[in-house]
Amino acid sequence: MKKILKRYLPYLKEYKLQYFFVFIGIILTVSATIATAQIMKPLMDDLFISKKEEMLAFIPLGLIGIYFIKAIGRYIQSVYMLYIGLHVVTRFREILLAKIISLDMEFLYINRSGELISRITNDINRIQYFVSNMLPELFRESLTVVALISYVTYLNPHLAFYALVVMPLIIYPLVLIAKKLKKYSHRSQAKNADVVTRLTEVFNNSEIIKANATEKYEVERFSVQNWQFFKINMKSVYVGEIVSPFMEIIGALGLAAVIFIGGREVYDGKMSVGEFTAFLTAVGLVFQPIRRIGSIYSKVQDAVAASERVFDILDTKSKIVDGDKELKEDIKKICFNEVMLSYEDAYALNNINITIKSGENIALVGDSGGGKSTFINMLLRFYDPDSGYISVNGTDIKEFRGESLKHHISLVSQRIYIFQDTLASNVAYGQEIDEEKVYDALRLADASVFVDSLENGIHTLMSEAGSNLSGGQRQRVAIARAIYKHSSLILFDEATSALDNESEKRIQMALDEYTKDKITITIAHRLSTIEHADKILVMQKGAIVASGTHKELLKSSEVYQRLAGEFDA
Repeated sequence: MKKILKRYLPYLKEYKLQYFFVFIGIILTVSATIATAQIMKPLMDDLFISKKEEMLAFIPLGLIGIYFIKAIGRYIQSVYMLYIGLHVVTRFREILLAKIISLDMEFLYINRSGELISRITNDINRIQYFVSNMLPELFRESLTVVALISYVTYLNPHLAFYALVVMPLIIYPLVLIAKKLKKYSHRSQAKNADVVTRLTEVFNNSEIIKANATEKYEVERFSVQNWQFFKINMKSVYVGEIVSPFMEIIGALGLAAVIFIGGREVYDGKMSVGEFTAFLTAVGLVFQPIRRIGSIYSKVQDAVAASERVFDILDTKSKIVDGDKELKEDIKKICFNEVMLSYEDAYALNNINITIKSGENIALVGDSGGGKSTFINMLLRFYDPDSGYISVNGTDIKEFRGESLKHHISLVSQRIYIFQDTLASNVAYGQEIDEEKVYDALRLADASVFVDSLENGIHTLMSEAGSNLSGGQRQRVAIARAIYKHSSLILFDEATSALDNESEKRIQMALDEYTKDKITITIAHRLSTIEHADKILVMQKGAIVASGTHKELLKSSEVYQRLAGEFDA
């Protein structure tokens, strides 16, 4: 716990003013608690035994004053504790998301989306207690215990010894319980991630589930994870909830000792009834904060486990490290120099050597798994080569800041990404919206007709994943997005697969003019998409096995001849 607390300190230091108000609230609350015990002495001795009439007004007014101060203290403490907790949690969600999306694509591919969502939502919510409630509550309850112990010791040291001798019996069981709770908490949070992953998968694949009528099957799969989550949580409940009754029993033992020994001292005249009542009240009160400390200690284990999972992500180092150079000019030349990349004992790219210059239209063809998408991904620095290097304008791309490099690259991938925002925002994604530029980009992408048919035009809100658009319309929006960015390097990965031949021809004619001063790299499985390319690279098992124009390759490459036949088919 000390290690985790140390990690939070830099963040918590920013809330000094709020913690000061929390401290004021604690002081008021603890003072009122001590006063509650102290007022028992005049209540018994002066009001009930000596029957002093003025005490009939003084004692009730005193009690009202005590509880008024206690109420103000608790309110101040609660408001500022919750402010700290909610503020820190809100910041941590942003910090964690920023960290996750800054990590390399390998990390994002390997880790399930449900797992990462669970870290940002469930785990972050669990740390709220740690950062806002734990410290103030531990401080308040510890201060209350110290104050009350000091008070009962002041009243009667001999009796205090018998009352508090049971306290050491509490510590060891609490430590054992805490260890168990932390273990169960880790398992609970991991299983919660499984539940979120299953739900994410169901909602992302709703079409195939409906098409195969596998709703019952998916509910059964979810049910397994869901009830496993329930069982783990119940184990945590069985262990965690034993703390309170355990503390009650220990407290009862202490109170029993006080009543037995203190009663004798009252009979013997060594204590007045008021002193004994004040002592008994203080002892009763001292076990309340001790019980709360035990409960806090149990809850902290859940927050510690969540914090460890959060900091595990924050401590993860990206394999892709940014350089410090800015790529300010357009990309005019790209060189692959003996680039090698292996994945699971197979080459994703094998000794790639090629130079591409501004104005060139390069096409990539080959069998599935031949390395075409990897070729494109390397330019985006989704991965770095195992050996060799890729240069842009004569500089290794590792030397550039990732943001400045990607500013000059537009990607239209096989999977079309449409965000739940307006059509204009999707086209101008990440940039300021210029409506005239949006219309121009949509026109070049052959999207003007369908956009004009939308109720609110470019201001129409897109549904999740663009479900209110057809596949071809989504592809047009993705192409318009690439055009709007006005990059000097455009990457097309099956960018027109959902379009009919006529639409594809119209878009290609528009793009030929638009890209004449840019570098264009295209992956396609249609002959019409690539036959007019300046150079076609034929890739197999990560290697370029042939290159040339469409006509040249038809004569010289058997592999391309086969592929061309498959395109026509």
